[in-house]
Amino acid sequence: MLKKFLKDESGAQVVEYALIIAVVSIALVVALQPLSIAASFGSLVARIAVCLGVSGCV
Repeated sequence: MLKKFLKDESGAQVVEYALIIAVVSIALVVALQPLSIAASFGSLVARIAVCLGVSGCV
């Protein structure tokens, strides 16, 4: 029974996906950190709204 339990790798994929998600999340936090420091979230949303509007980006 113990040998069967040790050979069972069905949960390995879940752990691998969790590690990938963790690495991607950390990368996103590090990459987006300068945006939050340079400007507040409200001004960032306002700037995106202006870019998506008819007048275009300034």
